[in-house]
Amino acid sequence: MRIELEKRARQSGTMRILSPVLAFALTILSGAVLFALLGQDPIRALYVFFIEPLTASWSVEEILVKASPLIMIGAGLCLCYIANTWNIGAEGQFTMGAIAGSAIPVLFWQWESVWTLPAMFLLGALGGALWAGIPALLKVRFGANEILTSLMLVYVAQLALDWLVRGPWRDPDGFNFPESRLFSAAATVPVLGDGRLHLGFPIAILTAIILAFLLARTLKGFEIRVLGAAPRAGRFAGFSQSGMIVFSFLVSGALAGLAGLIEVAGPIGQLRPTISPGYGFTAIIVAFLGRLNPVGAILAGLVLAVSYIGGEAAQVSLGLTDKVTRVFQGMLLFFVLACDTLILYRIRIFSGTSSVSEADR
Repeated sequence: MRIELEKRARQSGTMRILSPVLAFALTILSGAVLFALLGQDPIRALYVFFIEPLTASWSVEEILVKASPLIMIGAGLCLCYIANTWNIGAEGQFTMGAIAGSAIPVLFWQWESVWTLPAMFLLGALGGALWAGIPALLKVRFGANEILTSLMLVYVAQLALDWLVRGPWRDPDGFNFPESRLFSAAATVPVLGDGRLHLGFPIAILTAIILAFLLARTLKGFEIRVLGAAPRAGRFAGFSQSGMIVFSFLVSGALAGLAGLIEVAGPIGQLRPTISPGYGFTAIIVAFLGRLNPVGAILAGLVLAVSYIGGEAAQVSLGLTDKVTRVFQGMLLFFVLACDTLILYRIRIFSGTSSVSEADR
């Protein structure tokens, strides 16, 4: 007996719309089983994880804070994946953007001007873009697998950050703790209101809208979609596959770097050995849950942000480990990809040379 995936002649438009909803429902059901196996009441645990964060104004604000980097990075990854270019190293680009942009408040801490924060934004985006440019260049020049190179560079970036905050960039007045000096007011992202919600959230929303417009209404967006769906047809049209690899990596890397800078210049306020709970990897789920649509990434980013805040609440209320959050996110990605696969393909089971069954739904 053998199992094969056969490409469907026609794809269901209804299922393409309902696929993320079905994937989320399957994640909830699997989560209930997981909580039961952990000795928790599934109903109460799911309430703490997904509903309780929406019941208080401060937690809703924290959701928006968490969603900001997820939306920005996820929107950039949508562009990459539509172009059939696989950037898996957004976490490293996030880190390098934070390092590059933080050079100003760390090394030139006395410079306080209206231009301080814009300069930090520029350096953050540049740092992320340059770090993303490394796997793009290796892919174009040597044919190296961009999945492996971009992923390995994540650990290089994290080690570089750890070395800096424990060495040359350590705060001289910080009692030998591994962290940089606190950023000045001029180097801090403005907050919106009295809480922790900052300017990064509207910037993330605006970024997603701009990318959606680029993909839907511009020649560059048409080039991205054509090269991603039919590379040979794109080459006949005169589009450059190598140029698209570089372009998509640079844009997604720049957005990840900008998100990293906003994170350290906003909620954190300084460089530390760990500045991300895995935003760059979670943003991959955001991109696919959002149907590779930057506007869809906004909603997906909010959903994944709820999982972060709910995971923190579950640690306090239920005594669960923070690893449960990653399990939920992993299950969500698995079900999204599984549903998308079954939209494109049907399962055929063969025994010997004859088909014995066919799954058409």
